[in-house]
Amino acid sequence: MRILSAAISQPSPAAASLSRFQSSASPSSSSSSPIRSLAPKPVLVSSTPRHNDFLEGNGRGLAPLRSMFPSSPALVSSVNDLFSFICAGPLMKKLGFTAERVTETIDKWILYGGYLCRLFRMNELTLSLAEKARIYHYYIPVFLWCEEQIERHRSMFGDVAEIPPLVIGVSAPQGSGKTTLVFALEFLFRRTGRNAATLSIDDFYLTAEEQAKLRSENPGNSLLELRGNAGSHDLQFSIDTLTNLSKLTKEGTKMKLPRYDKSAYGGKGDRSDSSTWPEVEGPLSVILFEGWMLGFKPLPNEVVKAVDPQLEVVNKNLEGYFDAWDKFVEAWIVIKIKDPSCVYQWRLQAEVAMREDGKPGMSDEEVLDFVSRYLPAYKAYLPVLYSEGPNGFSDSDRLLVVEIDEERNPVS
Repeated sequence: MRILSAAISQPSPAAASLSRFQSSASPSSSSSSPIRSLAPKPVLVSSTPRHNDFLEGNGRGLAPLRSMFPSSPALVSSVNDLFSFICAGPLMKKLGFTAERVTETIDKWILYGGYLCRLFRMNELTLSLAEKARIYHYYIPVFLWCEEQIERHRSMFGDVAEIPPLVIGVSAPQGSGKTTLVFALEFLFRRTGRNAATLSIDDFYLTAEEQAKLRSENPGNSLLELRGNAGSHDLQFSIDTLTNLSKLTKEGTKMKLPRYDKSAYGGKGDRSDSSTWPEVEGPLSVILFEGWMLGFKPLPNEVVKAVDPQLEVVNKNLEGYFDAWDKFVEAWIVIKIKDPSCVYQWRLQAEVAMREDGKPGMSDEEVLDFVSRYLPAYKAYLPVLYSEGPNGFSDSDRLLVVEIDEERNPVS
């Protein structure tokens, strides 16, 4: 969180960005450009983006960004080029973003792009193509969709003074970049004046003592030997937390957000001491709630048995998760992957990068064992999540499905 705090404390890059673009502007040769008056001469900047500076994000074990952003050079040479790049994004049609709409809001795109470049220690004028796509094809479009959802949510309350925060669920497999996405969204919310809180389903894992009890009650079931699958969460704790968090509608109201320490007990994990939990203050505009199995729907027994007989008890446990998690979510972002095997590759990349940086990381064999405990659930529940949507949710206008490739970038 040190980087987040430092980035928030710096002055807004909007004026500087626009000034750089405009001060170097020259008449454009293209009369058809909707923003030709802002097109500048190319500007080269000597500073180099420091990807390795952002290694841990919000403390949830993010992989180094160098594993997510390839470093091939590309120059963002003009607002006109940026406009064309934005309009070519794979999410634009799905989100209803027309060229005219982008023209009207180009200042926001420049402003938000500057914010994110500052957050991730990148220079907005010398972004690689992958970095440029991650910001302008992914993070900003999703953020603009979230803004629309918040405005729609608030409009339902009319002139009511105290409006409960909108809960946006982000369901995405491990390693797919959901934590970095949520980190970017929360940062943009705060920079644009909206108070936000972030929770993960990890925050509601059972304590070490309760986890040991679950393990003893399910001998031989590798899916419940360690934390992760349905049954390894404290559902009443999550109900209480989400209920109380939704009541932060007044100025001065405060609440601590639970956190889980995955390194405790030799990596088996335990709930962090409450004295270390971060505090959030009302009124909240939005709650970002993320998790790998958020929105999973219980399936007929024969279906899960065909995937893995050990899933039977997990599937039974999943029946209690709607009331604890899904019913609180009023808008959904679902990150869709083509093949669950990507989870193994992504996790392996993260651990290799950690080892290369001199930090403790799992061996290749440990990564395989770790991911194998999640793959049965992915194989059973992801197809239903993608075809029917999150558990109990039917409003397609409040559901955004973003399909990503092996490089974690959105595709059409």
